[in-house]
Amino acid sequence: MEFGLFVQAHVPQHEIDADPENAEHERLMRELDLAIHCDRNGFKYVWSVEHHFLEEYSHISASEIFLPYLAAKTERVHVGSAIWNLTPPVNHPARTAERVAMIDHLTEGRFEFGTGRGSSSTEFMGFGIPDGATTKAMYDEALREILRMWRERRYRYDGEFFSMPERNVLPKPYSKPHPPMWVACGSPSTFEKAARLGLGALCFSLGAPKDFEPLIKVYKDNIKHAEPIGDFVNDNVACVTQLVCAEDGDEARDLACSMGNMYHTSLVFRYLDSFPRPAGIPEWPQTLPELTRAQLEERIRSGQRIVGTPDECAANVQQYADVGCDQIIFGVLASTQPQETARRSVELFGEHVIPRFDTDPVHSTTRMREAALASAA
Repeated sequence: MEFGLFVQAHVPQHEIDADPENAEHERLMRELDLAIHCDRNGFKYVWSVEHHFLEEYSHISASEIFLPYLAAKTERVHVGSAIWNLTPPVNHPARTAERVAMIDHLTEGRFEFGTGRGSSSTEFMGFGIPDGATTKAMYDEALREILRMWRERRYRYDGEFFSMPERNVLPKPYSKPHPPMWVACGSPSTFEKAARLGLGALCFSLGAPKDFEPLIKVYKDNIKHAEPIGDFVNDNVACVTQLVCAEDGDEARDLACSMGNMYHTSLVFRYLDSFPRPAGIPEWPQTLPELTRAQLEERIRSGQRIVGTPDECAANVQQYADVGCDQIIFGVLASTQPQETARRSVELFGEHVIPRFDTDPVHSTTRMREAALASAA
């Protein structure tokens, strides 16, 4: 089991109202600070979103700038895109191939290429895509062609969603054969497709480990028979959840019930309209109330929230390990919790929990990439 941090620059409206000139900048700097802190406390990955026009929910639109800057400030973490939007109207495939390869060089092989097609009509319509259904075919075409651009010295293409005259797309990746590749997943069919293509699965669905178990099983059953679209198989499932780790379990619970996490969840359903909408989610601008203590306890028992003392957090992590999850990614600042408590959560978790589950100093994606190179030699 490995561990990562999810960075999205959530800027709630009350912070904007209190300091309209600086709220956005302060949030970005807080995310950067916590990511650096994770590097020093045993976390192996930091993942950054690419979102556009999603006010309050996420103010990071240029992960290709944020991530290499973060890499220069850190020593060990792999920096990953979660996700890089591959639809050509948002990011031309040649520019994606160039930027990913450049980040791979600047980080000297510490980049993880997480991909997707977006999940919000606010975003895809903002870039002139009238129908989200077409983004699937856009994604498939772009992913296939980006790999061709890396492999070929004389690349040309006349396709459905973009075309290029003969060009040599430069630079080529630093990592051989290329950076580890991932894709956003939510439904059984997307987990099956990820496995079939040999891609790591980034699971952004809301739920408990038992909810992810059948999805992970679909993935693990199919990855055995992968026909990788890339040049090696990234056999990895990562799940996203929340973390509040404290010396005192009651203090952790009090914070988890008062840090605006359900407001953030309301923003998820305000914007990400491709997500299945559970019953009881109000229409914006109505928002979900914060969890009661009893509701939180139920989520802790199920593993949906990792909250409590280090021992309690370790018990929750074990629930993810038991269903086959390979990495847990924590959206620590998808809330209004103070920076000092977020940093302390990272410290306690890094000191007391991570060593129980992650004993390999090498990243799993590096192990897989190097094994593929060795077998091909």
